[in-house]
Amino acid sequence: MKALLTKILLGLCLAFSALSFAQEIEYVSQDLEVEQIPSNQHSILLAAVKATEMDVMMEDAGPFTVFAPSDAAFERFSDGKIQELLNSEDKSGLKTLLGYHIVAGHLTASRILRAMCKGNGQASFTTIQGKKLVAQLDGYDIVLTDPVGNKARITTADVSEGNRVIHEIDSVIVPTQLWGSLP
Repeated sequence: MKALLTKILLGLCLAFSALSFAQEIEYVSQDLEVEQIPSNQHSILLAAVKATEMDVMMEDAGPFTVFAPSDAAFERFSDGKIQELLNSEDKSGLKTLLGYHIVAGHLTASRILRAMCKGNGQASFTTIQGKKLVAQLDGYDIVLTDPVGNKARITTADVSEGNRVIHEIDSVIVPTQLWGSLP
């Protein structure tokens, strides 16, 4: 049974890798046209990045992969806590929160899938905060799990912006030292 499951997983990985590679070729042939994540769905994230001046850091360094929670994800998480962090004079908590959503390197969805294939169905990536995010498939979706077990699903992948690749996610990745658990 385990051998059959391994063969099925390997077949899925090969199929996803081939599909992703074909999609990358298609993007190149279309002069790099990519779907943009609408900024009106990420106003909270953009305000947080600007407030912490991480936009300057990410322009000057990189490449980076950003797992970008939508405004709806922030609102489900805790709008009050986010506003508290945005309005605080000490931006260290907000910077920590954002750091849990950024990985050094250019991780397209196809690279994440290839890493999952090599890792028997899961791949681990280290955020700039030094914490691990584990990627696994749930159906056709890539799901990230943080160190305390919170999950975020990639809803839009592979938006290129300068030296960044951005993946929209449906949940906020939670730094435990700020909250301990989800509010």
